Amino acid sequence: MESSKVVFDTYFNWGYQNSAIWGDGDNLALLLDRVSGSGIQTKNQFLFGSIEMHIKLVSGNSAGTVTAYYMSSTGDHHDEIDFEFLGNVSGQPYTIHTNVFVNGIGNREQQFYPWFDPTADFHNYTIHWNPSQIVWFVDGIPIRVYKNYAKIGIPFPNSQAMKVYSSLWDADNWATRGGLVKIDWNSAPFIARYRGMRLRACYWYGPGSNQYCARNTPSNWWASPEYSKLSYAQTGQLEWVRNKYMIYDYCKDVYRFHDKMPLECYQPLL
Repeated sequence: MESSKVVFDTYFNWGYQNSAIWGDGDNLALLLDRVSGSGIQTKNQFLFGSIEMHIKLVSGNSAGTVTAYYMSSTGDHHDEIDFEFLGNVSGQPYTIHTNVFVNGIGNREQQFYPWFDPTADFHNYTIHWNPSQIVWFVDGIPIRVYKNYAKIGIPFPNSQAMKVYSSLWDADNWATRGGLVKIDWNSAPFIARYRGMRLRACYWYGPGSNQYCARNTPSNWWASPEYSKLSYAQTGQLEWVRNKYMIYDYCKDVYRFHDKMPLECYQPLL
């Protein structure tokens, strides 16, 4: 499946009154004010593939706001792959927050500062998910990899279909400096803009999709060996981002885990 029309493949799941669509259906805005935020989700579910969205984040004083862009299944034991963009006061950088949930358990956060102004123009945020790994890309540059080490007992999301979601909401109880900086409602409404959604992913039709979507076939390009690991150039890009722009890695937070780090933290990154 491939599409470039945001609104044709999604619907508003809350706060539809705080949204706008224009052009040929490829331009969307979500709005947050004192009354409500807003959100969208895809009409279909997917298992593996590449999900792209071009987003222009809330400008100005965005402290306390979160623009979320993620994939998720449903239920208490859901899987989830997250991009969350945590706002900040004017002149201070956004935080790109990433996480992975498997069977309802997350606690796998990594955070980065962007190397650009994400409010000045649209940037491509891509989740690439296949049986070997999850890769978060920003403008084609990998910022994070989560490998499939399920064979040694490390959870990996490879059996639950997910929909794609995005929303703009009030998170001033935690988003900016741990909730110390609150939303300035005098700056409302806050607006995030979207265009150019691409859903190059495997449709979920039921339990049989588990095997079908993981097969290495010409149509399942995401499952081909070349996408089982980063290229040499991509590895260099990932190291550049981690060295210069990473601000939090759960695998280095010994105080949080009391020196009993999650098992994946002891495995090779790539």
